[in-house]
Amino acid sequence: VQLQASGGGLVQTGGSLRLSCRVSGGPSSRYSVGWFRRAPGKEREWLATVDWSGGNTYHADSVKGRFTISREDAKQTVYLQMNSLQPEDTAVYYCAATSLSVGYLLLNNIDYEGQGTLVTVSS
Repeated sequence: VQLQASGGGLVQTGGSLRLSCRVSGGPSSRYSVGWFRRAPGKEREWLATVDWSGGNTYHADSVKGRFTISREDAKQTVYLQMNSLQPEDTAVYYCAATSLSVGYLLLNNIDYEGQGTLVTVSS
């Protein structure tokens, strides 16, 4: 299974971006897929997960209300809609997948990880 993240870029404070994670090499419907980010000098921060079983979604408190994860299995794609972006959201964003239904515990259960996409929020 391969994951391809895209959609990053430069945006002004308060702006929006939608990240996409394309899943290939296997049916995306069998995987829980989520997003995490790594800012310079910081640890990985889990952001959101959408479970394969039931499609339940989970969002970190730090982004709840601003970021929304969704999946479109017909397109083998998981999205992260990011609104009201702030300079502290600047980071490399990664998508990851697991065959488990892990909710908040994605970072401890990653089976597959895509390359990152850089999001830069200017002040």
